[in-house]
Amino acid sequence: MLCRKFTRQPMHTKTLLLVFFIVLKFVLQYFAIAPAYELQRDEYLHLDQARHLAWGYISVPPLTSWVSYLILLLGNGVFWVKFFPALFGALTIWLVWKTIEALNGGLFALCLSATAILCSALVRVNTLYQPNSVDYLCWTLVYYAFVRFVQTEKPRFLYLGAVAFALGFLNKYNIAFLALGLFPALLLTPTRKVFANRNLYLALGLALLLISPNLYWQYSNGFPVLHHMRELSERQLVNVDRADFFKEQILFFIGSVWMWVAGLVAFWLYRPFRPYRFLFFSFVFTMGLFVYFRAKGYYAIGLYPILHAFGALYLEQLLQKGWSAYLRPIALAFPVVIFGMMAQVVLPMRSPVEIIKHPEMYQSLGLLRWEDGKDHPLPQDFADMQGWKELAQKVDRAYAKLSHQHTLVLCDNYGQAGAINFYSKLGIQAVSMNADYINWIPLDKPIVNVILVQESGDEDPNREDEKPIFARVYRVGEIKNPYAREKGAKIYVLEGAKVPIAPILREDIAKEKRGE
Repeated sequence: MLCRKFTRQPMHTKTLLLVFFIVLKFVLQYFAIAPAYELQRDEYLHLDQARHLAWGYISVPPLTSWVSYLILLLGNGVFWVKFFPALFGALTIWLVWKTIEALNGGLFALCLSATAILCSALVRVNTLYQPNSVDYLCWTLVYYAFVRFVQTEKPRFLYLGAVAFALGFLNKYNIAFLALGLFPALLLTPTRKVFANRNLYLALGLALLLISPNLYWQYSNGFPVLHHMRELSERQLVNVDRADFFKEQILFFIGSVWMWVAGLVAFWLYRPFRPYRFLFFSFVFTMGLFVYFRAKGYYAIGLYPILHAFGALYLEQLLQKGWSAYLRPIALAFPVVIFGMMAQVVLPMRSPVEIIKHPEMYQSLGLLRWEDGKDHPLPQDFADMQGWKELAQKVDRAYAKLSHQHTLVLCDNYGQAGAINFYSKLGIQAVSMNADYINWIPLDKPIVNVILVQESGDEDPNREDEKPIFARVYRVGEIKNPYAREKGAKIYVLEGAKVPIAPILREDIAKEKRGE
């Protein structure tokens, strides 16, 4: 246990500083996105899950849908969509803060760690309403719980860790890598005595009980997660360059790499940290798994907040006497300076017009290169936040001229469907054969008209396939936003069905699920 001699600060000072960092976190998150940008395509899907609550989805486990339902109750506005990722990011800072307090760290360690977490890739993560924000929070909470158990041997921390893992599992299956890395890490260190503690197995039973509804959903639906993982591996992970994976680990916390590295080193050089050496091995094993499976770089971000806590504590000890004490202001300022230099490039803080006028930095960092290997005017993520309102407005205009009760809006991808549902003024509930929307297509009522949204690369622009089964087929518009990734997506009206449409859709759904 760390000495207490340097830790006694007035409680109100620590509290005020913590409040300062939390408020700053929220302010930063809301200012990290320029008004020119809309929501990102994944966010629309997650928000739509609130209208289709279940214990599982093709794309993600159920926890995100619960938060989406709360957002829906609060009005489904952009403010609340951005509030919750910011909240989860703020709670991550708070957990790192509580870890340092539990280990008797002083104000310098507290401020150093909070600054590092604040000025990191987590700002970008917390701008998006995706499972990642909760994922990293749950990783940090699991590690915090084990640190506190090792420190106090109080069983309640095992149960806290179990609940944290269960929530993480119900949010994103990525947390399974934490468990796979933590298990051998505990066995290799004196912490292995936890396996003789009956409370560990009761806690594991609690975790299993909490996740069992989702496991049953997976079983009942033929384990779609396996299909999703296989598809992810074949289409995306196979293209992951392991060298790029390691480069990204540096970039995520580029202003504080030295801090989390100091944390890893401290487990071996700083005697008070020896009881927590299992965190070092957990990092090594988990990273090894990520590298072996060619994981995307951001999957590993959850490893770093707890390492920043130990790194800040160790640096507080190293920089407290003599000339080294003068390095403290530099250590505090460095993450801020680096973040300030990078923020306007890696965050959507500049409008598309500004980026196009000054693309040099983006080009030098390779940020303008998309999945197709070509350079485009905007980074791909930023282009994915353009054109959605335009699409919804044009679909609304077409929908207003048709019988709402018998009109289906069918889109090429989940981003189009979700964006229409979010921005529509007419209460449209668009669907798609893509992602979770394939399970939400209404087949229990007559479909007379279809509004069809097709990507720009559609192979049947004249709708030759649909003309024989509809009385009228015509195009009503397309996305013209020059900055949108969806630029050129076409909107068609298929009016007056000559044959029942539901059986055709039912057959298409079956083929899609079979992968045909």
